[in-house]
Amino acid sequence: MENSLRIAIIYDFDGTLAPGNMQEYDFIPAVGKDNEEFWQESSAMAEQQDGDTILAYLYHMIKEAKNKNVSLRKEAFRESGSKVSLFEGVREWFPRINAYALQRGIELEHYINSSGIKEMIEGTPIAHEFKKIYACSFFYDVDGVAFWPSVVVNYTTKTQFLFKINKGIESVADNVQVNRYVPEEKRRIPFKHMIYIGDGLTDIPCMRLVKQMGGYSIAVYNTSSEKKIEEIRKLIDDNRVDFVAPAHYTNHSEIDLLVKKIIDKIYIDNSLSNMKTY
Repeated sequence: MENSLRIAIIYDFDGTLAPGNMQEYDFIPAVGKDNEEFWQESSAMAEQQDGDTILAYLYHMIKEAKNKNVSLRKEAFRESGSKVSLFEGVREWFPRINAYALQRGIELEHYINSSGIKEMIEGTPIAHEFKKIYACSFFYDVDGVAFWPSVVVNYTTKTQFLFKINKGIESVADNVQVNRYVPEEKRRIPFKHMIYIGDGLTDIPCMRLVKQMGGYSIAVYNTSSEKKIEEIRKLIDDNRVDFVAPAHYTNHSEIDLLVKKIIDKIYIDNSLSNMKTY
């Protein structure tokens, strides 16, 4: 009997499943800033202090919210997340691609690996589709108000979550099990059964790692952004990703057909590896 087959699709969020940055839909206007002003201030602070840009924007969110008396509760972040727009076809993507995998007896799991805000992603209508959301988050005080970052996900720390998925470790805080040696054949989801979908610079280490380990990396782009299209073309030219596609998730779209073909290939490769020869 063939071994059960499990495949993971791991997504970035901003620019991958949704246009722009999630903070721009509701949070930044609520603190009285325009998008460019907010990100410039955050980046300037990181540069002046020679600090991490993700930590800088998390601090900047807390500071600006306090200055404008904007709620820093989980419920408020989730409410902001509910206002995030998604790319065309994203809502219908998950049940369709799950059904396609299930027809082949494949257990398909979806994960988020994002430098955005976990609590905001939890407020989106697709949050229930993910087995685990790895993203930036906050510590909350006894009154339920965010006061300090609890998880920071930048372009290098993103890779740790691939190993957690690989070994079947969901806890962010667990640094013991993820570093423990586990034979490749006993890992929950081999890298060769991973599909990573991202759009930007923070995804490059993950896309390259998955590609080098035998999995598949797809760079998606917003067709309305010429700058983004040029960035994505460079990723292909630099051999950092396997494929590129527009961020349109409708049935029979380019990424729909591509992911289905990758699922088919993983299925066939797995079937061949389980055949006994005499």
